[in-house]
Amino acid sequence: VQLQAYGGGLVQAGGSLRLSCTVSGRTFSRATLGWFRQAPGKEREFVAAISRNARGTYYADSAKGRFTISRDNDKKTVYLQMASLKSEDTAVYYCAADFSLILTATPGNTPGEYDYWGQGTQVTVSS
Repeated sequence: VQLQAYGGGLVQAGGSLRLSCTVSGRTFSRATLGWFRQAPGKEREFVAAISRNARGTYYADSAKGRFTISRDNDKKTVYLQMASLKSEDTAVYYCAADFSLILTATPGNTPGEYDYWGQGTQVTVSS
């Protein structure tokens, strides 16, 4: 299984950015998907997750109201639309996949609950 994350970059505070992550090697519709981030010197933290049927989306408190996770099963891609970005959003963002859950199961919010990871994409928000 391979996950390829892209879309990161440098953006000013208050700006927007959309991250994408393509998944290959397993049936995409069977994947529960999540986004995590890791800032220098900090542990990897949960940002958002989406269930297999896309009806369940979950966010860290820091992301609620600003970030939106979505998926496109035809394109085998999960997205993270980020708006109103703040300097504290600066981090490497990782996408992750878990193929063990049933269609309606609630996605995990800890790194250990995901088996497959992308390489990460850097997001830098300048103030």
